[in-house]
Amino acid sequence: MRRVALVTGSRRGIGYSIAVGLAGEGCDLVINGTGDEESIRDRLQQLRSLGAEVLYCQADVSVPQDRRRLLERTVERFGALHVLVNNAGVAPKARADILEAGEESFERLMRINLQGPYFLTQAAAHLMIEGQKKQPQSFRCIVNVSSISALVASVSRGEYCISKAGVSMATKLWAVRLAEFGIPVYEVQPGVIETDMTAPVKARYDALIAGDLLLQKRWGLPGDVGRAVAMLARGELPYSTGQVIAVDGGLMVPRL
Repeated sequence: MRRVALVTGSRRGIGYSIAVGLAGEGCDLVINGTGDEESIRDRLQQLRSLGAEVLYCQADVSVPQDRRRLLERTVERFGALHVLVNNAGVAPKARADILEAGEESFERLMRINLQGPYFLTQAAAHLMIEGQKKQPQSFRCIVNVSSISALVASVSRGEYCISKAGVSMATKLWAVRLAEFGIPVYEVQPGVIETDMTAPVKARYDALIAGDLLLQKRWGLPGDVGRAVAMLARGELPYSTGQVIAVDGGLMVPRL
């Protein structure tokens, strides 16, 4: 039986690269985003060309009804769920100093970046627990994609930092709770990755990377994150539940 992976926020960027990596591991895929299917038909076909059976489900992870529908359609199509990758996330629409920032942006980011994946994990965990009882030999896991912003303070986007710090704690909580069922939970923590989200600050980060921000002096690529998630989904770290895999070019290595 082929394994089934659900990757939220996988229409482009890091999420899509994660889907490519999982297709390469022989997984069938549930691709998710808030946009329509037609606009990414070529990308879906590229995933199918890698051998994956692909279902696209338009859903907003911050909406409870959408989360339920996302899992219902997964089970209807594939009958099981083996890998959940909580990747969907947004940045603030406008950067604002925390002395001035309002509550609307804060609430939006908490719903999408933290509340959505937290409760999607809750629902998916029940599916995985039942699946593990029926097929205990089949490896299942959950991967949360956070950010170095879980650790590094950025006062112009405090709501983003707090949401990712929450994802980091959620990883630990779910790792503890699901350990008895043999379902590991991991966190992948990207650094400065070249995506649509970082495009507005590209010039700033180009200068920092040319300086001494990173040990590996290049932008991170979505594929770097995709390979890390594929490794975890493959079961290469079965004795490391709750752990963080940093994909940051050495940014967080302490230096004198």
